[in-house]
Amino acid sequence: MTLRTETDKETGVALVTLDRPEKHNAIDLATAAELTAAWRAFRFDDGVRAVVVTGAGGRAFCTGIDRDVTVPQPSSPYTIDDPLIAIGPKANDLWKPVIAAVEGMACGGAFYLLGEAEFVIASEEATFFDPHTTYGMVSAYEAISMAQRMPFGEVARMSLMGTAERVTARRAYETGLVSEVTAPGDAVAAALRAAAVIASYPTEGVQGTVRAVWSAKEAARAQAMAHAPHLIALGNLAPERQAELFRGRGGSGFRLR
Repeated sequence: MTLRTETDKETGVALVTLDRPEKHNAIDLATAAELTAAWRAFRFDDGVRAVVVTGAGGRAFCTGIDRDVTVPQPSSPYTIDDPLIAIGPKANDLWKPVIAAVEGMACGGAFYLLGEAEFVIASEEATFFDPHTTYGMVSAYEAISMAQRMPFGEVARMSLMGTAERVTARRAYETGLVSEVTAPGDAVAAALRAAAVIASYPTEGVQGTVRAVWSAKEAARAQAMAHAPHLIALGNLAPERQAELFRGRGGSGFRLR
């Protein structure tokens, strides 16, 4: 298993942990399937009233898709098979509140999860970046998800600068991506405390509020997401060229912002 799920029956809070620390919690096909199954199972578990999602090991929350995963693609420029499209709670019709707790790196496909959390709590050592353009890929689903949380210019800069810059937890807090910055190692504890408060309230009102907040931006988000498949299909370099760029990434460093 690459996903750990623990439920505190007293508080009604479930802790979901991506458990591939040796891979910086990158998501392979098995992990993607486990995430989908976990969110859908929570829909039927009345003992779970709030969820915290995090990554094991402290070095990374999640670094997106595992580069060793091979996903065959159709030839049509208007469709794409994305193995991460259903890894988030909202994609699985879960309207119980989800809080993301970020320690270390969160990049690329991590934004599928961050984009579907109610809010994000991060350690002061956390960093956020989007490597797609560096490796000849279109940032579509990720950028659209972050555009729901951050000012346009901040999303554009993070999406376009690729691996050259990483956004600090402090800057992420200033721009609205992160709602609370903690001491190193304290993000999960802070998220669990917040989740326990929310889980102590009547769940019908909580879930209704989650649904109401999301309805405020759902139409624009859905419309933007509909463009993502063919933008990716038309704009991505061939996989072998992407792999070549990835292998040659070297250690040129990055700027913290």
